[in-house]
Amino acid sequence: MALESVVDKFTEANKLLGEKDHKKMQKAWFYEDQGPPEVLKLGYLPIPSPKEDQILVHVRAAALNPIDSKLREKPIVSTTFPVVPGCDMAGIVVAKGNKISRFCIGDEVYGNIQDFNTDGNLKQLGVLAEFIVVEENLVARKPENLSFEEAASLPLALQTAVEGFEVARFKKGQKAFVVGGAGGVGSLVVQLAKQLYGASLVTATTSTPKVEFVKGLGADKVVDYTKTKYEEVEEKYDLVYDTIGDSKNSYVVAKDDMPIIDITWPPSNPRAMHSNLTVSGEVLEKLRPYLESGQLKAVIDPKGPFHFWDVISAFRHLETGRARGKIVISPFPSHSLIFFH
Repeated sequence: MALESVVDKFTEANKLLGEKDHKKMQKAWFYEDQGPPEVLKLGYLPIPSPKEDQILVHVRAAALNPIDSKLREKPIVSTTFPVVPGCDMAGIVVAKGNKISRFCIGDEVYGNIQDFNTDGNLKQLGVLAEFIVVEENLVARKPENLSFEEAASLPLALQTAVEGFEVARFKKGQKAFVVGGAGGVGSLVVQLAKQLYGASLVTATTSTPKVEFVKGLGADKVVDYTKTKYEEVEEKYDLVYDTIGDSKNSYVVAKDDMPIIDITWPPSNPRAMHSNLTVSGEVLEKLRPYLESGQLKAVIDPKGPFHFWDVISAFRHLETGRARGKIVISPFPSHSLIFFH
């Protein structure tokens, strides 16, 4: 559906709601059946109420991840419709449960609201809505130097990137080879390898137009995969960190018996290591000094941010597999009730 048609239909629906209803309902993107981006609809859903261990967040920016597309395309987990997609957000706390101690109303927070280690019980209300509820332990305070858009781009990718290094038990001074250095996770893996984990050599793969970009992230060497095959890479590495699911081929650059991390599931190489993602605000808090100092930088795809009205186009771009960094949704609609009491 064209962007103009989405806006026109929503404007008409908006006129049918009175002021009283506006204060109970929120704008949201949702789907009621699995399929391509076109199954997404823009409409109204109730504003949720936080449980005792949850905060209610007024979303200011969100980011898309490949898992958002996979969950929409086919029933990977048990699903109750309608589903609002999205994991990553940044916004403002507008209400909280009575057991909340870390955050106050008005705090700016960010995080991945979906804990994938809860036996598939994902939240029905994802982040592509004006308001979302999330458990206190899943979010962190937004670094002051980051915009809402920059903060929203980080959580899931940053948690994924850190997890790989921890599973591999990467040590300072070792050499890392990153497959897909320009992507949402890969761009952070390159930076973390240099800034946090002290790699002595970081090599990353990318396509010709993105070579200089990946060098700018801190890669010591960049392999243009359109010109060079893995077998032609002379150096051997202590870690192969594959962010695109090509470990069945990329393993050849690893030293004997050294770890291969493949963040896709299932890994394309039985030798590759995969781990359950630790979704926690604590991970984000630990990296705050690196974000505030500029040692770690958020990378937003240059085609964005995509407006809230243009979510379908954002998903289409995500599903080309050619994004540079993260695809961000912003601005979000404003609402007549900003702070709840």
